[in-house]
Amino acid sequence: MSSESAPHLLSGPEAGRGERPEQPEPYVRGALWPGTRRVPYPRAAPLDRMRIPGDTWLMASIPVGVRLELVGDADLVRIVYSAQTDQTGYRGDGAGITFQSWAEGDGGWELLGEAPAYVGESQQCMVPARPGSRTVIYVPEGMKPTVESVKAGRGSIEPAPDQPRWVVYGDSVAEGWIASAPALAWPAVAGRDFGLDHANLGYAGASRGEIASAEQVGRVEADVITVCHGTNCWTRTPHSAEQMRANTDAFLEILRQDHPDTPIVVASPVIRPDAEAKPNRLGATLGDLRAAMEEVASKRIADGDTRMSLVRGLDLIGPEHLGDGIHPDDEGHARMASGIGAAVRAMLDA
Repeated sequence: MSSESAPHLLSGPEAGRGERPEQPEPYVRGALWPGTRRVPYPRAAPLDRMRIPGDTWLMASIPVGVRLELVGDADLVRIVYSAQTDQTGYRGDGAGITFQSWAEGDGGWELLGEAPAYVGESQQCMVPARPGSRTVIYVPEGMKPTVESVKAGRGSIEPAPDQPRWVVYGDSVAEGWIASAPALAWPAVAGRDFGLDHANLGYAGASRGEIASAEQVGRVEADVITVCHGTNCWTRTPHSAEQMRANTDAFLEILRQDHPDTPIVVASPVIRPDAEAKPNRLGATLGDLRAAMEEVASKRIADGDTRMSLVRGLDLIGPEHLGDGIHPDDEGHARMASGIGAAVRAMLDA
C-alpha cells in the first residue's frame, strides 16, 4: 500500500487526550547511543564526535531508521512529540513528514495509516495499530522529531519483543535516498521482512570507511553487521583503488577485532552509470573501487573468515531502478532489501 492511499488520522495539538502516557524509550528502536538536547537520536557517538568528520556528524544528527515498535490489543496509538524543522532538503517528502504505522498482515507487511507531523513543541497525533500483531511506527525523520510520550488510544500496548540487532554502515543509499518514505528505505524493508532490529548508520555524502566510524561500530552491541559504503569514495572524497583496498581492509580488521564472532556482510556499491567507467582525479572509476572492496572481502573469506559474506552490489539493481541516476527508487530499495536482507538472515541462521 502506498502512503498516498493510506488513511490519515488526526494530528496536531488537537489530536486528543487520553490516560497517563508512557515514556517512549522502551518502544524506541534504531537508536544506539544516548541522545542530547539538540540531537535526541544520534547515529554516531556524541562523546566521540570530535573524531569523526563534521559532515558525518551532521548526517548522524538525523534520526534515520528510528521508529516505535509495539504489540498489544490497541487499535490506536497516541504520540506526543516535538519536531524541529520542515526543511527536508534533497529528499523532500521522502525524508518523512508523517508518522507511518505498519503491521504484518496475511499478504506481508502493509501500511495501516499515517498522520501528518507539524513543527513545534508537544504536538500530538493518533496512528493505527493492529491488535495482536507487531506494529512499527516510523517517525518523520527529516523533521528531526523527539517522541515525548506514547500510549494506547484504546486498549493496551507494550514494547515489542527484541529481535536480532543489525547494524548497517553505509552512505546515502543506506540512509534511504530517494525512497518515497523512511519505511521504504532498504534497511527498513529488510528489517521488517527478515525480523531484524536495524540500526541505520547510513551517512549521505559522508561515509568513506573512516577508522573512527569503524571503532564506533566496533563498540556497539550487534548480532550482525553490514558494511555497504563506497560511492562517496569516487568523487566526493576521491580515493585511489589502492587506498580503497587498504581502507576497507583496515575497517573490516577493526570490526573483526571488536566483534570476533559476529557475522559481517559486505555489500559493494550498486550501479551508478555516470561513475562506472569515469576515472576520478586519482584515476579510479567506481568499478575499480567496487572491485577493490570485493577483493578485500573475498580474500578474508578465502583465508578462513567463515562469519563474513559478500554481496556484489552490481548484481542487486539495474539503471532502471535509479530514480535520479544515483539513488534507488522504491523498487530499487525493495530489490536491495531482498538481496542484502537474505544474505544477512542467512549468516544469522548459519
